[in-house]
Amino acid sequence: MSAEGQTAAGEAAQRRRRVARVVLLDPQDRILLLHGHEPEDVANHWWFTPGGGLEGDETHEQAALRELMEETGITEVELGPALWQRFCSFPFAGRRWDQDERYFLARTSQTSTQATGLTELERRSVAGARWWTCQELTEAHETVYPTRLAELLRRLLDEGPPSRLETLATEIV
Repeated sequence: MSAEGQTAAGEAAQRRRRVARVVLLDPQDRILLLHGHEPEDVANHWWFTPGGGLEGDETHEQAALRELMEETGITEVELGPALWQRFCSFPFAGRRWDQDERYFLARTSQTSTQATGLTELERRSVAGARWWTCQELTEAHETVYPTRLAELLRRLLDEGPPSRLETLATEIV
């Protein structure tokens, strides 16, 4: 790669938003997903795992727990290992978001949710939360991110967490 190409690749990596996401499972191995949509178009909607951007010098683990509390009110959590890393790029709320996401396994027995710490943008674009069984997720005809989540969850439940961080395919929407 040329020096210019290396510089451009380095700048793109620096612009990526660092994100921590949570694969939160309850005692019945259901996964919690949030229902999101474009702020001005509720017909453009999808499901996704709780999580968000790192703030200041916080670690991925600290951000995962903070975001989970803000978006769901769930604080009784056993945070497990990092499972997956995903690079993604997508349009949302009038801009393009380039993200480097880490997904952490977490367990909880606290299944009621209350989103009390949402940002203004999240209040306009998050419509609720739902616990999904792996079977329901597999049979869903709705958009879910990451797109292979049903397959990844099935493997996680059958085999346990991967021995090291697994890099998922890049997703560009």
